[in-house]
Amino acid sequence: MTHRSPVLAIIFALPLLAACQQLPGFGRGAQPDTGDVAVHAPDSETARPETRPSETLVGSLGQTGLRPESLDQTSAEERAAALAPSGASAQLLGETLAALGSPTQSGLWLKTGLVTTERRGRVEVKDGGASLGVELRPSGAEPGSGSQLSLSAFNSLGLSLTQLVRLRVYAE
Repeated sequence: MTHRSPVLAIIFALPLLAACQQLPGFGRGAQPDTGDVAVHAPDSETARPETRPSETLVGSLGQTGLRPESLDQTSAEERAAALAPSGASAQLLGETLAALGSPTQSGLWLKTGLVTTERRGRVEVKDGGASLGVELRPSGAEPGSGSQLSLSAFNSLGLSLTQLVRLRVYAE
């Protein structure tokens, strides 16, 4: 009979514990004290978002900058000459994945680990077939580590500045 007393105690305790849920401050039944809450409609002194600057300017970290096209200093003649087919024999150096290089460095160039000295070359978009004469600059990185293509070269090839592009690289 002594083993029945714990069982009976549990049976009688369950309804009491369930009742605690209904008391303030216990369980899910408790409601937070919100006090006096005042809701106000916005008035003339309420801060509002400012209008954006002109569409010709691009915001960068809170500063006003220039559009990428305005940084491209390549002339139409230089671009036409670079896009013209090359008459020189070209040697395939390899393929690389290129991102946009520094827009502050003008010209048509590719920084790559496929060369160890500056030389003339040509890049060809692997998927699109467009090609462009460029200056090949050594990056100091390993040959398979990727490359940087100039802003002018991206624009000349009609590529989006945010994309990574697969290129075949040729030395002339």
